[in-house]
Amino acid sequence: MTERTPLLHYRLSTSVNESEPRSPPAGQALEQHPGSPRQRSAHQRQPKKLSIFFGVVIPTLLSMFSVVLFLRIGFVVGQSGLYQAIAMFLVAYFIICMTVLSVCAISTNGALDAGGAYYMISRALGPEFGGSIGIMFFLANVCGSALYVLGLVEAIVATFGVPEDGTPATSAYQILPSGYWWSLLYATAIALLCLLVCLVGAHIYAKATFLIFLVVMFVLGTIFISFFAVRPRTIVLPSTANPTVNGTSPVSPTTANFTGFKLDTLLGNLWADYTVDYTTGNMMTFATVFAVMFNGCTGIMAGSNMSGELKNPSYSIPRGTITAVIFTFIIYNLLSVLVACSCDRVLLQRDYSFLRDINIWNPFVTIGVYSSTLSAAMSNLIGASRILYALARDDLFGKVLSPAKKTSHSGNPWVSVLISWFLVQLVLFSGKLNTIASIVTIFFLLVYAAVDLACLALEWASAPNFRPTFRYFTWHTCVLGIVGCAVMMFLINAIYASASIAFMLLLLLLIHYLSPTSSWGYISQALIFHQVRKYLLMLDVRKDHVKFWRPQVLLMVSNPRSSVGLITFINDIKKSGLYVLGHVQLGDLNTLPSDPLQSQYDSWLSLVDHLNIKAFVNLTLADSVRHGIQHLLFISGLGGMRPNTLVLGFYDDCLPKDKLIDPSLATIQCTDSSGPSKDLEQQPPLFHFASLRGSSDRQDFGEFGDGKVLGPQEYVAIIADAMKMLKNVVLTRYFNNFDRAQVLSPPSSSLGKGAVYVDVWPVNLLRPDSSSYVDTCSLFLLQLACILNMVRAWRKATLRLFLCVEEGRSVRGSEEKLGQLLKELRIKAQVYPVPWDQQVALHWQRQGEWGRKQTSQSPDTTTGEKKPRVDEEEEEEDYVNSFPSNATRLSDDYLSAVNKLILDTAQPAPAVRFLYLPRPPADTRRYTTYLHQLELLTKDLGPTLLIHGVTPVITTDL
Repeated sequence: MTERTPLLHYRLSTSVNESEPRSPPAGQALEQHPGSPRQRSAHQRQPKKLSIFFGVVIPTLLSMFSVVLFLRIGFVVGQSGLYQAIAMFLVAYFIICMTVLSVCAISTNGALDAGGAYYMISRALGPEFGGSIGIMFFLANVCGSALYVLGLVEAIVATFGVPEDGTPATSAYQILPSGYWWSLLYATAIALLCLLVCLVGAHIYAKATFLIFLVVMFVLGTIFISFFAVRPRTIVLPSTANPTVNGTSPVSPTTANFTGFKLDTLLGNLWADYTVDYTTGNMMTFATVFAVMFNGCTGIMAGSNMSGELKNPSYSIPRGTITAVIFTFIIYNLLSVLVACSCDRVLLQRDYSFLRDINIWNPFVTIGVYSSTLSAAMSNLIGASRILYALARDDLFGKVLSPAKKTSHSGNPWVSVLISWFLVQLVLFSGKLNTIASIVTIFFLLVYAAVDLACLALEWASAPNFRPTFRYFTWHTCVLGIVGCAVMMFLINAIYASASIAFMLLLLLLIHYLSPTSSWGYISQALIFHQVRKYLLMLDVRKDHVKFWRPQVLLMVSNPRSSVGLITFINDIKKSGLYVLGHVQLGDLNTLPSDPLQSQYDSWLSLVDHLNIKAFVNLTLADSVRHGIQHLLFISGLGGMRPNTLVLGFYDDCLPKDKLIDPSLATIQCTDSSGPSKDLEQQPPLFHFASLRGSSDRQDFGEFGDGKVLGPQEYVAIIADAMKMLKNVVLTRYFNNFDRAQVLSPPSSSLGKGAVYVDVWPVNLLRPDSSSYVDTCSLFLLQLACILNMVRAWRKATLRLFLCVEEGRSVRGSEEKLGQLLKELRIKAQVYPVPWDQQVALHWQRQGEWGRKQTSQSPDTTTGEKKPRVDEEEEEEDYVNSFPSNATRLSDDYLSAVNKLILDTAQPAPAVRFLYLPRPPADTRRYTTYLHQLELLTKDLGPTLLIHGVTPVITTDL
């Protein structure tokens, strides 16, 4: 079951348990996900699911309180004063709340699965973003877990450890050996304890955290009571490594006062007084204090990480997270006020563990520090394992993470837990983790920004299926969240922030190129659709101007198997314009059970990808090819993006050759595609196109014999229809064997030393009596040839322009005039005058014979037949330059002579030729003659385009 059918998936998964007592449906997401073991029935795991309080509120509260509550509240108030401390909390919680709103919105927009933030981001922004953020979130949790373990070890050694500098122990409890290896041993033991709890499963973890939660709440209660119950006292300050500042200042005081509630104490603590931090010797500022304080607010995802273990994640996550955030905000602010009212400024600045000293019973705070740190370490370890499990199950990194998919009978991903624990153990070897503390915070902030971005993208895409039940957010809150997280990242450490963003982008690119296509749906597609629709509405056809004309091509393809060369060539000539591959399938929907075209689109789109061309695909069903092409010309495109040029293959008797199966022939690809056609050889079913006419496995002979579904009459009628619709028409011949790579790199031993030529014959060769070079059609021919010459691959090709002249006229005059025109049009081409007196003489000779034949005919036998014909010929006068119906009088000898002239003149042979295509005759009975003339004219010319332009496309204006 893919994620393209989530509703069907949901219905199937709930119907399995209909005989059992009804349980919240969304909580079953974990076991129904593809790849998880489904042999065991759901009720075996169901009791293990967690409620809001155990699954979200407690982990989030403990992650947010951690050590900051006990060891850094005094530091914040002492350095920045009560006003700035409350302002800091407001700013920090504003940033946090913006992200919480986004988390709530995404988590209530459908069933959530394991992976928390990773699952939300990947399903909203796609695998690239989700995978890169997922890895970073996993690493942040691993480092965070190690950070808290080391913090706990430091606290234990500080209380129970023998002093490292050899000074005598001041307490009877200082019995533990200290030093790097001993600290590592203690850290390893604590990490193993966390591992054991997480290996047993989320249920035991929830019980363990609940016990820790009770302890922390009890300690917090004693702290609040202590402010009221404990009498004023003098407290001895801890010794410091930096007794003086710059060696000149007086020695710092050794004692400070706990005054109880006094107005003088409060007034002394209202304003900021930034001094040197006695533990590090660094001068404190608003930014550094804020960064330390903000570390205590970054645990909001702890509940979301447990999404796979919750009974109803969509219900639990918003309520649990918001409850925890409000509760911690109140506690932090209450503590700040109580501390400011009752503790001397010196005490706050010079003793970070003063809460222990003023407590009813000192060890209470120590127990609180230990238990909250242990719970934070466990929370991060289990969070890391769940993210890794979700990443492995999505197969974003192939087989690298496949072992992490394994789960126990109760659904606990024990391999992910082991891998996470192993990485935590590696980080523990680094010992002190002051630098990693800021990296962890920055990674968390990056994840929060990504969640905001995911919510913003969903909101901006205006997708009808984005309708979260939590509505208290707008795109403004998402933007504020992103900006807030970005500012905080750079405030904490600009270098680490830049490095982490670069790391994320690197991961993003890796996943983009290496991971398989997912079926989650890509938000980028929704956003692109939204923007494209907006800009298409702005594209006004009435504002079109000839200066900005570009070819918008509809290429009709009968069977892509034989048209590969043509498809890639037309891709070169489109010049950033619209390119549509059109195909007409004969049939009648009335007689068919379903639309036969729907199943073909995938094959056509695979072809577009394989040839690396930028084209759309438009298929239609019609009773005839002519009607099908009319449909496509009328309805292809949208708004101002509609085809203005129709490209057809030539109607002749050449048998098509299959270029999609034979590996020796299937090398026609664009410049940047370097892969040879081995893939095609190994995967022939990639393209499900019909076999070609004339092939051994095709038995039908079509309506016109030899498998053709189109007659010559209908073919010319299509050309005439396109011109009536004011579309330019291009007929292409001999592109069956066109190999772009071969054409563009001819052997240097040949004549011309490897040069590539593009020949243009801008005169109507079917009208020898008119040799105008400046009509619309000739200019269109020049424009297309020039566009081809502008494409990078064809830039080295030389344009050759052939000027047909009669020797009696001034050759130089015509050449200079054409040269001047090319100069004005900024077209670089070599002009070659070609005398064609002999060929024209053949034409006039035929004209004379025709005239004599007319006069010698008997009037009474032919007048009735000839009159209507002459009338029809006169209708053509608006687009025939001199004599009516010249086309009907062209002899085969003349056409063969012109064909030979083109072949003989152009040496060395060009890569492609551009010839003038005259309009079809008005008399439909002469269509076959017209086609016969075109066939004779282009016989054996190699790749040739016959072009007729109906719209002005070129200008000399600025």
